[in-house]
Amino acid sequence: MADKLGHLYQGINDCIKEFQPEVLSIEEAFYGENAKTALLMGHVRGVAMVAGRHANLEVYEYAARKVKSSVTGNGAAQKEQVLYMIKHLLKLKVDPVTLDASDALAIAICHGLNYKTAKLGT
Repeated sequence: MADKLGHLYQGINDCIKEFQPEVLSIEEAFYGENAKTALLMGHVRGVAMVAGRHANLEVYEYAARKVKSSVTGNGAAQKEQVLYMIKHLLKLKVDPVTLDASDALAIAICHGLNYKTAKLGT
């Protein structure tokens, strides 16, 4: 596990160096029924946030319902609805490679729409 997390950390650092983002926005922890999955996702989120902070990025967290609502207008939207709206909002000719990729784009859009209130902590 440590090797996988280290590899992830290095990959995130490489992306930060290449793309020079100003912030890191991430989905808040999701508490599902599977404790093992929740624990693993917590590790991954932690690695991403530490990488962002080590690069002096501000880190913003958004609840899944906030992300979905920001993109679709419905906090309970399905992943396919998020994908549809991402494709529409960004005028993409093809779908993002995965549903996870469309979720990542949705988090970025959510941050763009909400960063002023997120910065104030509201």
